[in-house]
Amino acid sequence: MLLPGNKSSSWAELPESNRSEAPGGGGGPGLEAVIVPVVFGLIFVVGVVGNSLVILVIGKVKYGGVGGGSGRRSGNPTNIFILNLSVADLSFLLFCVPFQATIYSLPQWVFGAFLCRFGHYFSTVSMLVSIFTLAAMSVDRYIAVVRSKKSPCVRSRRNALAGVCVIWTLSVVCSVPVAQHQFLTSHPNAPNSTFCWEEWSGASRLSYKVSVLLLGYLLPLLLICCCYTRVLFHLHKKMKNMSKKSERSKRKTVQTVLLVVSAFTICWLPHHIIAMWVEFGTFPLNDASFAFRIISHCLSYGNSCVNPILYAFLSENFRKACHQVFTCRLIYPPPRGKVVRFRIENFSNTHSTTNI
Repeated sequence: MLLPGNKSSSWAELPESNRSEAPGGGGGPGLEAVIVPVVFGLIFVVGVVGNSLVILVIGKVKYGGVGGGSGRRSGNPTNIFILNLSVADLSFLLFCVPFQATIYSLPQWVFGAFLCRFGHYFSTVSMLVSIFTLAAMSVDRYIAVVRSKKSPCVRSRRNALAGVCVIWTLSVVCSVPVAQHQFLTSHPNAPNSTFCWEEWSGASRLSYKVSVLLLGYLLPLLLICCCYTRVLFHLHKKMKNMSKKSERSKRKTVQTVLLVVSAFTICWLPHHIIAMWVEFGTFPLNDASFAFRIISHCLSYGNSCVNPILYAFLSENFRKACHQVFTCRLIYPPPRGKVVRFRIENFSNTHSTTNI
């Protein structure tokens, strides 16, 4: 999403890449008109490929009990959340990156009024779904590792699907104000051009932006940190008198948790800094702020590229499943009735494994 300028209808809100093309600005499009789409394009390709692979592997690989059988689609709660995360991240990249790249490279909005509203709306929906799913996955890991006795009844396929429905419903409802206040408009200094602007001011706008900060960043971050801290503390107590192999497993668990928390914190912090800066201060329009704004876009999009790596591809068993999908199933389809069993390991080889 393009963050607005200091006032919803000001000349300062014109996309930075177009300021040089405005009347009186002189010169043609800057170097960013080429560099930004290229960088966004690389992020887009990596994220789309990564998330599509996760969706494909979880959708293709079956599991079954001892003795084989026809098998069925994996309905493990963790797999459901990983699948939902990949769908949300893929949607975020598809509905946000291409439009944002054109904002920096074209002199006006060229996609019409519908995509002006729906594009911004659905990118906000998918952003919130991704963030809420990350928080839900931390709770799922906490229950699986720390509350393992209650895990079988709480971590059911039905509850996971219910959680996904709640996540999407909450995200859809929370994003409605975005659709209500996105408009195609022109500017006196560029009467022949159209721009997709957020025309909204007053206390309601401020309240909404603060609510997004709380619901879409601070509270999920707090929940993620609390859940994974409890997971690490529990594993430390359980493994402190165990073998060197268990110690290596614990260190790997700590590293993975730190990567997960750091990725979420770093990728979304600049986005919310700019949002609050716009609402509570005067966001400057200069080369430094322009670069900071582009970096914030790249990091927020980058989170959707990092998620499939952290939650899927770091698992050796997921890589085996991926290899199976692209060799056995696509090149040499297995005999009917033969089922291969894989497990995605999340944070602990001994206490927390999930099937795929």
